[in-house]
Amino acid sequence: MTPENSSPRSPSTSTSPVLSRRAFAVALAGGAVALPAAAHAAPAGRGNETARIDELLAGMSLDQKIGQLFVAVGYGSAADVPHGSNTSTTGVDTIAEIVRTHHVGGLIYFTWSDNLQDIEQIATLSNDVQAAALDSGGIPLIISADEERGVVYRLPAPATPLPGEMALGATGSRAHARKAGDIVGSELRAAGLHQAFAPVVDVNIEAQNPVIGVRSLGADPAAVARLGAAQIKGLQGANCSAAAKHFPGHGDTATDSHLGLPVIDHTREELDAIDLPPFLAAIDEGVDVIMTAHIVVPALDDSGRPATLSHPILTGLLREELGYEGVIVTDSLAMEGVRTMFGDDRVPVEAILAGADQMLMPPDLVVAMDGVREAVASGEITEERVEESVRRILAQKLRRGLFDGVQVDAATAASSIGTKRSVGSAQAIADDAVTLIADEAGALPLAAGSKVLVTGVGTAAKLNVAVAALREHGLEANSLVMLSDDGRTMTAGADAEAEAAARGVDAVLAFTSSSGFTTPASQVATIEKLAAGDVPVLHASLRNPYDVVHVGEVAASMAAYGNSDCNLRAVAGVVAGAVNFRGKLPVAIPMADGTGEAFPLGHGLR
Repeated sequence: MTPENSSPRSPSTSTSPVLSRRAFAVALAGGAVALPAAAHAAPAGRGNETARIDELLAGMSLDQKIGQLFVAVGYGSAADVPHGSNTSTTGVDTIAEIVRTHHVGGLIYFTWSDNLQDIEQIATLSNDVQAAALDSGGIPLIISADEERGVVYRLPAPATPLPGEMALGATGSRAHARKAGDIVGSELRAAGLHQAFAPVVDVNIEAQNPVIGVRSLGADPAAVARLGAAQIKGLQGANCSAAAKHFPGHGDTATDSHLGLPVIDHTREELDAIDLPPFLAAIDEGVDVIMTAHIVVPALDDSGRPATLSHPILTGLLREELGYEGVIVTDSLAMEGVRTMFGDDRVPVEAILAGADQMLMPPDLVVAMDGVREAVASGEITEERVEESVRRILAQKLRRGLFDGVQVDAATAASSIGTKRSVGSAQAIADDAVTLIADEAGALPLAAGSKVLVTGVGTAAKLNVAVAALREHGLEANSLVMLSDDGRTMTAGADAEAEAAARGVDAVLAFTSSSGFTTPASQVATIEKLAAGDVPVLHASLRNPYDVVHVGEVAASMAAYGNSDCNLRAVAGVVAGAVNFRGKLPVAIPMADGTGEAFPLGHGLR
C-alpha cells in the first residue's frame, strides 16, 4: 500500500505526450530542481577527447571492444591466485586471467567474492589487475563497488561509517549530501577504485519496498533530486564516477528484483512527477553513469520487458527524450528480474539492443560474451553499435584520468581513509538526521545521572556503542543482548529477561530494525512487553522509520535510519540531551494496517 500524501501523485491515468526536459523542470513543485537549458553543451577539450578515443579504438580488436562492454566479478583477494569460482563463472582461474583473456572493461568488488579484506590488500589487488589490463591491451579498468554507505557498504575499516541515504534525506542538507559523496569518492580512489554504484535516486513511496527503503533519500521527488545531485557533485568532485540508480525508478514496488520481476504501475504523468526528476537532476549534474532497473513499466513499454531490456525506455526515454549522453550500465545480470524472458546468452544482447553500454555481473561471463559475439557475427548487433558504447566507456575513463596512471600506494592507502575529519562529518550528519516521531509523555531528554538499559536489536558490540555514548553524556547505562543468530528475531525468553533487567532503571532504550513495513513479530512482542511495565520505553528504529506504528504505546519513538556507529551515538546524544532533534521524516508513515497516514512526510518534533 502506498502512503497517502507522500508525493504529488497525479490522479490521471491517461498517457501524457512526450515532455521536454524544460517541461519536466517546470512541473516540479516550486521549481526545486533547475534544469539549465545548456546542460549538454560540449565541454572544452571535447575535440581532443574524440581524437584520443579514435586512436584507442583503431588499436582495438573486436574481442577487446566487446570485452569493454562487461563488468565482471573476480573471486579472490589477489590477482594471480586461482579460485574455483572464477573457473566456473569465467572459464579461467584467476582475476588477472579474466582481465587478460576477456579484456573486460571493469571489475566490481564484493566481500563475498573475497576481494575486500583490508585496505592494503584491496589497493594491491587493484594495482595488480590494472597491470594485467595494461599488459593485455593498454585499456585501464574501471574498478567499482556498491558503495552507498549506510546499510550497503563495501570498503572495510577504517572506511568512514556514514549514516546512509535516508539519514541524508532526513537532514535535507545539500552540504551533508555533497560531503558524504566526497568522503566515499575519496576513500574509493585511495584504495584503487574509481566508481561507486551510487547514489540511489529512487523515490521511495512504498512502505513495503523490500529492496530500496532506507537506501532511498526519501519520498519527495524534488528533495531526492536536490540531494542526489549534491552527492554526485561530491563523488565526482573527488574524481570518482557516480552511478545514479535504478532507472527509471524502483521506489514504488513491494517486489525485490533480485528475486522476481517488479511492475511499476505509474502513469506517464506519475513518472514525470515522481520518478524521473532525480534522474534529470543527475543528468544535469553530469553524472558519469546511470544504472538500469529490472522492472516492468507498462506506461513506457507495454511489451512486458524489464527496463534493462527495453529500447523505448533506455533509448527512447533516457537517450533521446532526456538527452543523456553518458554510460548506461545494467543492474546485475545475475538477478532474477532480468532472467525471466531470455537465457543468459541473450540477456546481454537484448540489453545492448535496448541501449545499454555495460553489462554488469553476468552469471556466466563466457556464455554472455559468446552471445554478444554471435549477435555481432550475424549482423544483429553491428560493430558500429559496439563502438558507440565503447566510446562512452573510454570517455568515462579519460574523464577520470585513468590513462594518466592508476597505481596507488598500497602501503599508505589506509592513512587517508576514515580520517578524523571524515568521521566527524559522518557524526554531524547522523546527529542532524535523528527524527523525534512521537513523545507524548515528554520523556526526552533524560535527566543527568539517569539509569538506562539499552536492548532490542543489536549485537553486543553495537549496543555497547550506544552504552559508551550514554556514559560519555553523564548517564548510567548497561546493555542486554537479545538478538538471535538470524540477526532479526529475539532469543527465546527475551521478554522475561528484558523485564527483569528493566527493574531499577529509569528508562529502557530499545532498538528495532525492519527491512520492510512489518517489523518482525518477536521485536514487537518484546517492546510491547517492556512498554506494559512501569519503566518508560524509548524506542529507536535503526533501519526503515516505519516501526513506530507497530511497537505499541512507547514513551517516545525516534528514527535513526541506520545502524552505523554514528547512528547509535546520535541516538544516545539526543536521549541525553546533548544533541538537538533536527531531522524530519523524508517519507510518510502509513498506519499499521496500511490504510491512512500515521505521520506525514516532513513530520518531526523538536
